[in-house]
Amino acid sequence: MKFLLRLFALLVLVAAAAAGWLWYGLTQPYRGFGSEGVFVDVPHGASSRSVGRLLQGNGVIRNAMAFELYARRKSTHPVQAGEYFFDHAVSARDVFWKLAKGDVYEQPFTVKEGDTMFDIAAALEKAGLMSAEQFLAAAKNPSLVHDIASNAPTLEGFLFPATYHLSRHPVATELTAEMVRKFKEEWTAANLATAPAGSVGGTPSAATPQKAAPGVAAGPRPVLAVVTLASLVERETPRTEERPLVAGTFTNRLQRGMALQCDPTVVYAMEREHKYRGALTGKDLKFDSPYNTYEHAGLPPGPIANPGEAALRAALQPAKTDYLYFVANTRGGHFFAGTLAEHNRNVLKYRRLLEGGPENEPPPAQVANAAAAHRKGGSR
Repeated sequence: MKFLLRLFALLVLVAAAAAGWLWYGLTQPYRGFGSEGVFVDVPHGASSRSVGRLLQGNGVIRNAMAFELYARRKSTHPVQAGEYFFDHAVSARDVFWKLAKGDVYEQPFTVKEGDTMFDIAAALEKAGLMSAEQFLAAAKNPSLVHDIASNAPTLEGFLFPATYHLSRHPVATELTAEMVRKFKEEWTAANLATAPAGSVGGTPSAATPQKAAPGVAAGPRPVLAVVTLASLVERETPRTEERPLVAGTFTNRLQRGMALQCDPTVVYAMEREHKYRGALTGKDLKFDSPYNTYEHAGLPPGPIANPGEAALRAALQPAKTDYLYFVANTRGGHFFAGTLAEHNRNVLKYRRLLEGGPENEPPPAQVANAAAAHRKGGSR
């Protein structure tokens, strides 16, 4: 009898010690990896046992069994597959909830409004996320947008500017698919926001019905044409309030058969051939490319950048204006004009501002009075 009691007491002590050991392994923070942190890739369909062993083997938890038992108790919250990063000591319980919530490793990557696919490719390579060639190979395949723009030459214009959260080793085709999905969401929202009252719109389609704006014939406008116009607007002005005016000016020129003469199209044409050196010359304006809107009438064959929401809305609903010309004002905006004579005066304003002079020439009487005052002062 005494032997059985002793044996029972021993078993209780062993069980208590085991429970304590498991509890300690579950609740106490542990870090068995280097100060640089450790990545753990949890595969799809992995069991709680294999995940526990994987975490213990990488020094994230001290006790795989404690993790497995806890995971079994929380079976309604299965761990999520993905790559996780651990850079400080945490308990196995905290590790479980990190995996159950799917808090995978992500790094933000921002595409700015007006970035070209070449800009995006270079930024991805600089960040060490993928090679520029990998991204460009995916971006040059337009199949993702053939449902809304069957004649799009590439995905340029449809890689929506936003911040994307990428894994450590993103796949180029998956990234372009996410960018295009984001574009389609924003395109739908922009259509709904700009559609005339009582009309039906907002869904991505091969043509976008819109109320006729100055310079645009009534009826559907192809998505590619709208996005191409939006890309020109995006590259011409950073000011949100100016974008409808720029869109209106371009559509007026299109209606009249005037060349758009948009400098950014020449820049893009030269970038495609790796010949742009940071500034345009008079000779460059004759660069042989269908994207050069000095040499070719109408819109270029496709977008020259990736426009944001404001530029898309401006292209969908250009301002009602008589403007046919605009020139920079050296303050981030533009001077607009409806006639060539007025435009030429604006060009002179621009040149005066570049030289540090006043925007407008003083009237002749004011110049004469100033000269007389100067002579009077000099005779003293």
